[in-house]
Amino acid sequence: MNSRDRFVNVLTGKGADRVPFFKMFGGVNKCHAAWEAESPGISKNIDKVLQFEGYGRGWAEAPVNMRLSRLPPPSILSDEETKYTRRNGDGSVEVIGKGNDKFEHTLEYPVKSRKDWEKIKNEFMAADDPGRFPENWEALVKEYGEREYALELSHRGVYGFTRDMLGDENLAFAFYDDPELVRDIMTSYTDMALNIWDRMVKDVEFDLIECWEDMAFRSGAMISPEAFREFMKPVYQRIAAFAKDHNIKIILVDCDGYIEELAGLMLESGVTSMYPCEVFAGNDVSRMLDRYPNLSLMGGLEKNTMAQGKDEMDREVEKAALLIKKGRFIPGPDHFVLSNVPFANYKYFMENLRKVIVK
Repeated sequence: MNSRDRFVNVLTGKGADRVPFFKMFGGVNKCHAAWEAESPGISKNIDKVLQFEGYGRGWAEAPVNMRLSRLPPPSILSDEETKYTRRNGDGSVEVIGKGNDKFEHTLEYPVKSRKDWEKIKNEFMAADDPGRFPENWEALVKEYGEREYALELSHRGVYGFTRDMLGDENLAFAFYDDPELVRDIMTSYTDMALNIWDRMVKDVEFDLIECWEDMAFRSGAMISPEAFREFMKPVYQRIAAFAKDHNIKIILVDCDGYIEELAGLMLESGVTSMYPCEVFAGNDVSRMLDRYPNLSLMGGLEKNTMAQGKDEMDREVEKAALLIKKGRFIPGPDHFVLSNVPFANYKYFMENLRKVIVK
């Protein structure tokens, strides 16, 4: 079996010779600068050195623009030693860190009124914008037809995209003060996504749909089960119907925070898989796999052990071995590996995880 077969079979509960060995989350999905100093050249050959399988995190995303398109260029408002402030083409203002660890903070969101939203919807959400597809799309189609790694259709999230438009606080009020605006944003984005996907599936066979949500914190989801079922579930059911029509077996949701209760809502809405199952947020992969036997999970290994010692890392790898036996689980770090992790520790952790997987 290749990594594509293993990915699909493990996450759909079918038989596989073993789980795939994926990078999943590296240092901000790439090498930290200090890692290059420790091991010159590692930023270019880490996949080969550590024998990661698949592509990227382990599966690939087709380079088709699923965000807003035809936006005006961003402008830099201030530039400091450790951060800079940028106004984006959609009107949002962000503070972005310059360090090795990912840091982004939004000061202003693009939608402050119905007029703002109508402008974005009418000017920047054309599904038929030819600029959404890369110039080498035909060559990629040929490559994808011969691939041995899983490939996804991407969705910016039902909650995720709406939050990017309004911000969490304004969205929390909008569920009550302007529910039709919330429905319009969620529905309009998914209309756009489905139309883009229609073109993509004519050319390529896809393995999964991935939706980015990040709609939970340590206390759980940022909206109630009632709000989820009223606003989000109907949209996810449309995504699930598309997946069924095109023989796509996996609908994967990327959501940070404590997701155990949210997982049940996702599952009843057609979602089949979730990750990264952050340990510090309270997620217990073993308990979730027992509670939801039809849900598959990825991640679940505490990244912070890589900043500690071999005993802590060994215990986490031993935990991975037990979780793999339960099925429907692919192990990996539970989020980005931070710059407090030396490359030697990351290498030790991943080499020992590989020994558990590739026997």
